[in-house]
Amino acid sequence: MKLAISTQGSDFNSPVDLRFGRAPFFLIVDTETGQQTPVDNASGVNAVQGAGTQAVQSLVRLGVQAVLTGHVGPKAWSALQASNVQVYAVDGGTVEQAVQAFMAGQLQAMSQATVRGHW
Repeated sequence: MKLAISTQGSDFNSPVDLRFGRAPFFLIVDTETGQQTPVDNASGVNAVQGAGTQAVQSLVRLGVQAVLTGHVGPKAWSALQASNVQVYAVDGGTVEQAVQAFMAGQLQAMSQATVRGHW
């Protein structure tokens, strides 16, 4: 399974960024192979609006099946749901810690947007 984790940096030791669409990076982790692929999200950080939906489109093109993040706005939530991408809540830590918690079944699946947007 390919996971995308919203992060402040481009590697496994980077802190998780609690913002989905405006996170500086996503780290895509293939849970079967262990392969890690950083994705620069500068366009989302600087977007006036639509950062979340743009991020969803990019991640879906890369084959992501689940997202680990802190908060998701309503437009991004709708796009994630329409793309059948599961979203799991994390509350900080590193990318490595988030992936370990996901693999151990310790993360809660989100059931709705958690912020109004532009957070």
